[in-house]
Amino acid sequence: MKALRLGTRGSQLALWQARAAAALVERAGGPPCEVVVIKTSGDRLAEAPLSEVGGKRLFVKEIEDALLRRDVDFAVHSCKDMPAVLPDGLVIGAVLSREDPRDVLVLPASSVRPATVEEWLAALCPGARIGTSSVRRVAELTRLLPGASFLPVRGNLDTRLKKLDAAGFDALALAAAGMRRLGFTERISFTLPVDACVPAPGQGAIAIEMRVDDRRTREALAAIDHPETASAVTAAASAQTSRAPVRSASTPAPSEAKVRTSALALMIRVKERPRRSSEAPRCTRIALAVRSSPLPAPPTTRIAAASPKGGSSATRPMLAASSAKPSA
Repeated sequence: MKALRLGTRGSQLALWQARAAAALVERAGGPPCEVVVIKTSGDRLAEAPLSEVGGKRLFVKEIEDALLRRDVDFAVHSCKDMPAVLPDGLVIGAVLSREDPRDVLVLPASSVRPATVEEWLAALCPGARIGTSSVRRVAELTRLLPGASFLPVRGNLDTRLKKLDAAGFDALALAAAGMRRLGFTERISFTLPVDACVPAPGQGAIAIEMRVDDRRTREALAAIDHPETASAVTAAASAQTSRAPVRSASTPAPSEAKVRTSALALMIRVKERPRRSSEAPRCTRIALAVRSSPLPAPPTTRIAAASPKGGSSATRPMLAASSAKPSA
């Protein structure tokens, strides 16, 4: 059976997600999958703040170009990195079950963890250094930490944690999903409630992108789609395209939001500023999350690195994403 070629970035988390998607396709009786690493503009500009060099779109453009050239058959992305409007000829073929969509604070390994986040906030010194490259998280956390300094930090997750532990920051603000998937659950100091830090739409979910005319790939992906998660992130994308510009982890959240949680879904009601002074504010409900259902840790697979011209080099064994085993 001819293998499907799966395009992905080469970061630890991206490879974990790609391997997880490939394993699901194969377990569902689909074709074998070959993981092809594609270096994106976001990877090449690893030291620059995302808000200054083009935002999250930098992490998907080259991969989408490879899809359109038919160099790969499908691509795996963090859903929160996806634009609400896809290029012509591409479509989301599947959305995988979701991890915890919330944001977390991570303290240095050598620090004494307070019993509650309130105790930590009370003991925090003015000018505390909080590491995050997300404009949205800065906008949300400024309310909780009005005297803090927010500093950009990028790179693989273990690189960020090493910078934290080397006294580069007093805390990092990160996504819970990445911490859990890469086996760093024990490093999470505090999980932020959604009414304190509203997650990006689609955070914690994995989107699989494909060509709209590729029937073979569509059939393989249909078997691994998670409808509950797909419905939630589709609702969020629809609200974005009809009410507001595309938002991501690097875009500030709405000015006012009321959050309601249930066993199945997390919704926010966004109060929009009226266009005219005579109009009353309008509220839009945006689905942000469903009950998390973590993916199993993927098996080791083989990957190919895409060449600059879109071809691939010889396959090589994939290195472990981290020293800790990914949590299920």
